[in-house]
Formats: sequence, C-alpha cells, structure tokens
Amino acid sequence: MTQVNNPLHGIKLENLLTDLVEHYGWEELGDRIDVRCFNHDPSIKSSLRFLRKTLWAREKVEYLYLKMNKLPLPEKKPRDDHYQASDKSLRAASNRLNAHSDNNSDDDNQLNTNIWGS
Repeated sequence: MTQVNNPLHGIKLENLLTDLVEHYGWEELGDRIDVRCFNHDPSIKSSLRFLRKTLWAREKVEYLYLKMNKLPLPEKKPRDDHYQASDKSLRAASNRLNAHSDNNSDDDNQLNTNIWGS
C-alpha cells in the first residue's frame, strides 16, 4: 500500500501533537477537541495513550493538524455502523459477535422467551 496521497505520511503522532500544543496551547486545544486528556491535567504522554486507542479522537486531531498547516483535508467518510471506537475495540466486538453466533443453540434461542416473546 502506498502513501503517495497521504499528507500525514511520515509524521509521528507525538510530533503532530507537540506542534498542535505549541500552536494552540492545551486550553484552546481542549476547547477545539473536547476530550479529557486535553482538559484535565494534560500531558503529551497521556494524550498519546488516549489517541492511539481512540480512533475518532485521533481523526479529529489529525484533521486539526492538517487544517492548521493548510494541507489538503480528507473527505469526510460516513460510518455505516455509526459506532466510533478504536480499531481494537471494533475487532473485539466483532470477535464476540462471531463467537456468539457460532455457539448459538436452540437452548440459547429459547432463553427468556417468557419475558421477551418468541
């Protein structure tokens, strides 16, 4: 996979975040992107930990960085599932769903039918 059209290619998340903090400061950065790691006892280390796990927040930070440096902005992609979580969380949820559907038996289908109906 090539990164020819990716303006963020080669830029580490730590450098990106450091540039944003130098330009905006923690307070304004917290106003622009309302996440706890920017608003309460902010640090580069805690913010990096959060951004690496949380896809929607990382996308907002990357978008702000592109906008700040007047680089080409990506097109907004609508999410089909309207679920915003980290890639790791999405994989875990998918694995749980697949495991549950594989282990489904008639007993599982009859569970609580007296409460929920058939």
